[in-house]
Amino acid sequence: MPLIAVRPAAVLAGSGFRRWSAYRQAAIAGIFVNTVFGVIKLSILLGVADSAGGRVGGYDEVGLSTYAWMSQALIAVVVLFSWTELADRVRTGDIAVDLARPVDLQLAWLAADIGRAAWALLSRGVVPILFGAAAFGFRVPRDPTAWLLLPVAVTLAVAVSFACRFLVNLSAFWIIEVRGPVTFYVLVSGLLGGHLIPVQLFPEWMQVLAYATPFPSMVQSPIDLVTGQAAGSEALLLVTVQLGWAVLLLGLGRLVLRRATRRLVVQGG
Repeated sequence: MPLIAVRPAAVLAGSGFRRWSAYRQAAIAGIFVNTVFGVIKLSILLGVADSAGGRVGGYDEVGLSTYAWMSQALIAVVVLFSWTELADRVRTGDIAVDLARPVDLQLAWLAADIGRAAWALLSRGVVPILFGAAAFGFRVPRDPTAWLLLPVAVTLAVAVSFACRFLVNLSAFWIIEVRGPVTFYVLVSGLLGGHLIPVQLFPEWMQVLAYATPFPSMVQSPIDLVTGQAAGSEALLLVTVQLGWAVLLLGLGRLVLRRATRRLVVQGG
């Protein structure tokens, strides 16, 4: 990123944080829902582990609790559900205003999304983890490499998620209604990313399929650092894969955006 773009990006990230922090009641409701579904998810996983003799997919009871609460905490951070804000601006024509601004469009949206993710982590992420740790147990990473890489992994998870959502939303330049692609993306990313169940619990063929996609880099990768599924050189490789997906998808987003803007026609000038 050129130095000249650092300051605008920081300002946009700050504005994204302030924008989402204004919705306090929505955050409280989200915390409650995430916590309730965390209890439900963990209960199911503990039942599976109990039927398997106490361990499943390399997870014991505390590991499953850690997975459940981390996966719930990451929902709002990486936006695992529908996001059509960019597509809506394409549909209404407001995207023309964004393109006219002196800041790169993709960089501006990415910076604002990082600010949003920071607020989501502090509000909807921390509280469910604290509740889960107090009520069910939580495994704190013992590997110093995991501690060092965890902030990087969460940041890259947000970047990969944004890059995917950015690409899906760009389809609005070619099709009027994007609910179909967005719904398909939400279903596939939630399943293959490790949000519903750990990727380690998939059949072997499905694990191969999942790791051939960027989706585990959004959810499963940060969780693996916390639960100890990845440590030392494995943790470093995990974050390297995240970085590779982020660079690849953001680069692809720039190419698609360049092609999409050639189709843009704004009435009146």
